[in-house]
Amino acid sequence: MTEEELIARHPHVWHMATDGSWPSIKKSGLLSVSRLLDLYGVKGEARVAIESARRPQCVTLKAPSLPDATVRDNKPMFEASLLKCLQDGLTPRDWYEILNRKTFFWVERERLERLLGAKAYSKDPQTVLMIDTKALLDRHRDEILLSGINSGQTLYVPQPRGKSTFQPISAYPTDDGKIGTKTKPKIVELVVEGGVPNVNGLVLQVERIHNGKWEQYAL
Repeated sequence: MTEEELIARHPHVWHMATDGSWPSIKKSGLLSVSRLLDLYGVKGEARVAIESARRPQCVTLKAPSLPDATVRDNKPMFEASLLKCLQDGLTPRDWYEILNRKTFFWVERERLERLLGAKAYSKDPQTVLMIDTKALLDRHRDEILLSGINSGQTLYVPQPRGKSTFQPISAYPTDDGKIGTKTKPKIVELVVEGGVPNVNGLVLQVERIHNGKWEQYAL
């Protein structure tokens, strides 16, 4: 796949953040969990519990001179199912750490809206950022990877995942034919390794959703 093809298919990508987090994101960016733990000085067993294991609940990070930050739970990752679908000799700990080094974006708003309507999120307000794909590529092309699965859940029929789940744009298969085939697979996730420390110039729109109502923030 070329960058031009990616932009043509998905000119925008979306990130779902904790309600009220936009001021902090403007200041510190969209950091991966691992980078957040670095920023907040989380070490030792406390770090392992967040970065290297299943999180049954959201975790609030606190540090002097920094606003509170929320690390979301990863309850949709059932470890028994994860063990069955991991490849390449990876352990669940390996997979959690792989995911926590990345910041995730949905490439289809439809998938985002399905997530927002899910039981785990529909009752609480959420913040949604719409990002310009080309601008993100221009700034982070060397850190961007693509995935054809929802890598953070093992519900229903868990899909195999391993070292090749996240691929550079140039290695992502695309061919003539219908999107959704093996030679032209859908893209489900766009990720940035390490995160996006500066969102200035990338964010096109910020919205708050609660009880099905959307409210637009000033940038």
